[in-house]
Amino acid sequence: MASSSSTYRSSSSSEGGNPSDSVVAVDDRKRKRMLSNRESARRSRMRKQKHVDDLTAQINQLSNDNRQILTSLTVTTQLYMKIQAENSILTAQMSELSTRLESLNEIVDLVTTTNGGGVDQIDGCGFDDRTVGINCDGYYDDMMSGVNPWGGSVYSNQPIMANEMMNMY
Repeated sequence: MASSSSTYRSSSSSEGGNPSDSVVAVDDRKRKRMLSNRESARRSRMRKQKHVDDLTAQINQLSNDNRQILTSLTVTTQLYMKIQAENSILTAQMSELSTRLESLNEIVDLVTTTNGGGVDQIDGCGFDDRTVGINCDGYYDDMMSGVNPWGGSVYSNQPIMANEMMNMY
């Protein structure tokens, strides 16, 4: 503003004209500058508002993405825990079956070594020829082989259920 007033003084002193004309010219320049500043401020406010709107939209998008990721993480965690529980049960069942197999192998070894693998036995299980006959095809005919005296077949597969004590390991 100091430059405009010095311009005013220098122009009025050099022109030697009417000072009211120069005041009008200064007022006209001030008015144009004010309008230019107002327009610049309006554009600046619009840019700022657009930037705020863009940031708000980005916040909303990131919040939605975050919510979806958390939901996916929750589902995955629940699935992991379910599979881990199933794995624990299967591990306990495997351990129990391994123990049973070892026991049965020990029994088979004991029966085989005790009886000496005699000719009167079938499969080393202690059956003798009085309970098992040989049919005309040369196959053993065991009347009791597929029958359980307590009902049902002896070959039925029963599931082995793990109890709470096995889940501790």
